[in-house]
Amino acid sequence: MIIILKPDVTPESPEYQVLMKYLSQFEGVRTHIAEYQGITRKVVEIHLIGDTRKVPVEVIQSLPGVEKAIRISAKYRQIGRHGDLEPIGFDYKGLHFDQNSFHVFVGLCAVDTKENTEAIFKALKENGIRTARMGAYKPRTSPYDFQGHGKECLPWLFELAGKYDIAVIAMEVLAPHHIEEIWEALEKTGHPTGVMLQIGTRNAQNFELLKAVGNQQEFPVLYKRGMGLTIEESLNACEYIASEGNHNIIFCLRGVRTHLGEPHRNLVDFGHVPVIKRLTKLPVCVDPSHPIGSRVKAPDGIRDIYHVAAQGVIAGANMVLVEFHPVPEKALCDGPQALYLEELPCFMEYINQAREAYLNMKDIVARHTMQMMAPKP
Repeated sequence: MIIILKPDVTPESPEYQVLMKYLSQFEGVRTHIAEYQGITRKVVEIHLIGDTRKVPVEVIQSLPGVEKAIRISAKYRQIGRHGDLEPIGFDYKGLHFDQNSFHVFVGLCAVDTKENTEAIFKALKENGIRTARMGAYKPRTSPYDFQGHGKECLPWLFELAGKYDIAVIAMEVLAPHHIEEIWEALEKTGHPTGVMLQIGTRNAQNFELLKAVGNQQEFPVLYKRGMGLTIEESLNACEYIASEGNHNIIFCLRGVRTHLGEPHRNLVDFGHVPVIKRLTKLPVCVDPSHPIGSRVKAPDGIRDIYHVAAQGVIAGANMVLVEFHPVPEKALCDGPQALYLEELPCFMEYINQAREAYLNMKDIVARHTMQMMAPKP
C-alpha cells in the first residue's frame, strides 16, 4: 500500500503522528518514507511493506493529512505508476526530467582526446544543447580494446564541460569506486557540470553496483536495459536502485540481442517506450546508436540511426542518447556507429520534427477521445 500525504503535511506534523500511531497496530507491517520533488510541490509517500491485507484503505484515506491511499502489488513498489499515481520526475542542474520532458544527449561513447571532446562541446553549445554523453570507463568484449581513460580524464573533461556550459554529462560506471572518483574530480574542479551515472547493458544485473548507485542521491541514474533481459528483469533492476533511496532514474532502451535483428547489431525495442511509461513513473530514453551499429543509409538518403531515433521519439521517448564524433574513422571505440559532427544541426532538426509530430499526434488522440466521450444529442 502507498499512502500519499497532503502537500502541507511533514513528519513533524500532528497529522503525521496520528497516522503513524494508527499504522503501528498492524503487526508485520513496516513503513518506508519516500519523497519526490516535482515542479510545483514535494510529494511525500509512506510505503507499507509486508502483509497489508488487514489495513483498510477507506480508514487510511479518512485520516487527517492523507491525500490518497492506494493498494498495490509487490511488483515495482518504488518505481511503479500504480494506477492513477502521476509521475513526478526530478530536477537536476536546472533541467527537469519526467515523462513529458525531452532531452538529447550527444557525444562520445568513450572519450579519446581533449581535442575531440572540446570539438563536441563546442558544437553542442553552438546548437543550444546542454546535455552530453561522455564515457571515461568503457567495458569491452575484448580485453585488448580501448577501455577508456578512466579517472585521469575526468578533471579536464569536467573543466571543458563547464567552459561550454554543459549542464549534465551521462557517464557509464562499472564499479562503486568509480562513483567516488567522479565525485572527487568534480570537487577538485569546482563542480562545473553535473553527471548522470549510466548503468550499461553489461552491468544490468550487477546488483552490488545497482545498490551503490541507489545508495547515493547526488547523481541521477540512467539505466540501460540488459541486451538479453526481459522488461520485467530490467525493471526489477531499477527497483533495486530505487529501494536503496535514489528515485532519480531514467530507463533506457538500447536494443536486444537476437539474430532476428540482423543486419543491425541488435533488434530495436523502441516499441516498448509506452510500455515502460505505462508500468512505471520513469522517464524513458532511447539509444539508436547501439542497436544499429553503423552509419548505413536507406534508399531515401536517411541513415538508419535517424529512422530508429525518430521511431523512439514518435513512441513518446523523453530522451535520446546518440553518438557523434569529429572523426569517426579514427575513434577508439564504436567509430562505425558514430555520426559525423557536421551532421549535428541536421540530426537535431530531424529529431525535433519527430518530437513535434508526437506532440501533435498526442493532441489529435486527446481531441478525438473527448469528442467520443461527449454526450450524444
